Amino acid sequence: MRNKLSPFARSARLLAAAVGAIATTAFVLPTAATASPQDFTANQLAEVNAAVHRSGVEGIAWHVDPASGRVVVTADDTVSPAEIATIKQTAGTKAGAIRVERASGVFSPLLSAGDAIYGGGYRCSLGFNVVSGTTYYFLTAGHCGDVANAWYTNASQSTPIGPTVNSSFPGNDYALVRYDNTSLSHPGGFTVADAYVGESVTRTGSTTGTHRGTVTALNVSVRYSGKGGGTVSGMIQTNVCADHGDSGGPLYDGSKALGLTSGGSGDCTTGGTTFYQPVREAANAYGVTVY
Repeated sequence: MRNKLSPFARSARLLAAAVGAIATTAFVLPTAATASPQDFTANQLAEVNAAVHRSGVEGIAWHVDPASGRVVVTADDTVSPAEIATIKQTAGTKAGAIRVERASGVFSPLLSAGDAIYGGGYRCSLGFNVVSGTTYYFLTAGHCGDVANAWYTNASQSTPIGPTVNSSFPGNDYALVRYDNTSLSHPGGFTVADAYVGESVTRTGSTTGTHRGTVTALNVSVRYSGKGGGTVSGMIQTNVCADHGDSGGPLYDGSKALGLTSGGSGDCTTGGTTFYQPVREAANAYGVTVY
């Protein structure tokens, strides 16, 4: 499965000096009328957030940052200066509300052919075990559920787990798989919780194992690049690394179940930016309880 900077410009002269450092830092896109810091209302920020969505540019993640009063757009390596200009043009006179940050690599769903839970020729990761009545299931990523009708514990697909009951991607990214093989254990120990910015979190996946980091943003929208891409919203953003095959794996803080690995960029050698489907939304959608 599948990294962000400068303060607001204070004058046209300072802005010109900052432009030379754009390649490795974030920058504020100014309005034509002023290069001075500008305050934007909550409604204006919501309008700009919607405008970024309408731009249609792939390889970006965006969210309203109340602390800075800006819409933060994180662009991966595939996003060109012309596409950044397109985002600005779509926001029109409110383009000054946008702060652009760069992340290395390519934002994409972290799906891979390979190991852990297997189905449809792909490998994903089990998220959290859940229950409804006396029936046991597990949650994983929706883009995983979309490619497999049934899941197995091994690559040769000789030991079945059970079928994909439902999946949802894009828009959100969660799927529900039922345990039909009664010989398989399905331990618990988690309760659903909501992530917060600055929270120390842990992610586990079938490719890269366990890694730790911090929640950097909430309610993030992401438009993944390339085949199998799409736009998902309401994501948790972190600086925890991940790689292909980690999709669907759990994001947690101690015994608090927070998210399901959706996608991102980078890897666990160079680092990265990753996005997670909040668990609460998925559990509520399917009427199941994390245990």
